Amino acid sequence: MKIYRLLPALLLFTAFSINAEAQCKGFAKRVCLPLLGNYTHDGNYHAAILVEGEEAELYKTFYANMDYRLAILGEERLPGVRFRVYDSSRNLIYSNEDAEEPSVWDFRLEASQQLMIVVEVPRDSSADRLPTSGCVSIMFGFRVR
Repeated sequence: MKIYRLLPALLLFTAFSINAEAQCKGFAKRVCLPLLGNYTHDGNYHAAILVEGEEAELYKTFYANMDYRLAILGEERLPGVRFRVYDSSRNLIYSNEDAEEPSVWDFRLEASQQLMIVVEVPRDSSADRLPTSGCVSIMFGFRVR
């Protein structure tokens, strides 16, 4: 009997989750994908709903002698999304904190390696409100030289 009471709530939660995921993927395609410019999109849409103060990690292998573009963008209602890129030894390779174009990073590696991308949505410390949530998209583009 208890299962039947929980079923409508579970179905409603699932429907909201699927809708939020679809909207986030739409944001990635509509807003973040154009940031790749003349780079070829790798075909993957990495997007998630993040809350202020939350961070996420993504691991990706990159190959030598190719040019790459990393584009990371959050919805407007989120404070400026920060990201850092680390090598396999957790040495910082790049941070967008002081970058002129904080949403895009173009790079080339001398050797193939797996990198860790850490994305953070900073908390607006001046706000006396509940943290805001929103979609954050990560896109990768490449081109062969």
